[in-house]
Amino acid sequence: MSADTQSSEDGEFSPDDVADLRAQVEALETEVDDLRSEVDDGGPGRMVIIATKGTLDMAYPPLILASTAAAFGYDVTVFHTFWGLEILHEENSKDLGLSSVGNPNMPVPNAIAALPGMDRMTARMMRNRIEDNDVASVEELIETSLASGVDLQACQMTIDLLGYDEDDFYDGVTTGVGAASAFRDMAEADVQLLV
Repeated sequence: MSADTQSSEDGEFSPDDVADLRAQVEALETEVDDLRSEVDDGGPGRMVIIATKGTLDMAYPPLILASTAAAFGYDVTVFHTFWGLEILHEENSKDLGLSSVGNPNMPVPNAIAALPGMDRMTARMMRNRIEDNDVASVEELIETSLASGVDLQACQMTIDLLGYDEDDFYDGVTTGVGAASAFRDMAEADVQLLV
């Protein structure tokens, strides 16, 4: 007896059952092909990073992540707000501090780290270590990020709060961006990071 003539009562499939199953398989194959096309056409996606800290050690994570993601084809935005804005300030970014107190990875105890001038000393030590190991400077990472198409954004409210001017920032930095725009970008992004 052929598959087309078997009855479903015997645990076999009728011709109509087989036709229905074939139609479902074809529909699923079409759906899988459509999903594959969407993924292939969409590329890696969008990434939004919110940078809120402006110390030397906290300038590196958003810039390294942003430039690396851009190299992998991501559309990347980094929204700098509050002290994170210092990273984009052309003059201030060259002298970012580093807090010694409360930093468990600092090679000095808190009692010594709290002494006057220790933050400057540990920041200088970190800058020397960065230079000695041929690690890119903050300025170089900003230039690399901008050249890679990363949208480095400066929070307008923070610009106003700190009394900065749009000319204080590196060329290519997007100013005049508010929280509503940042929120919209985050909602549309595939990856969101708060640093």
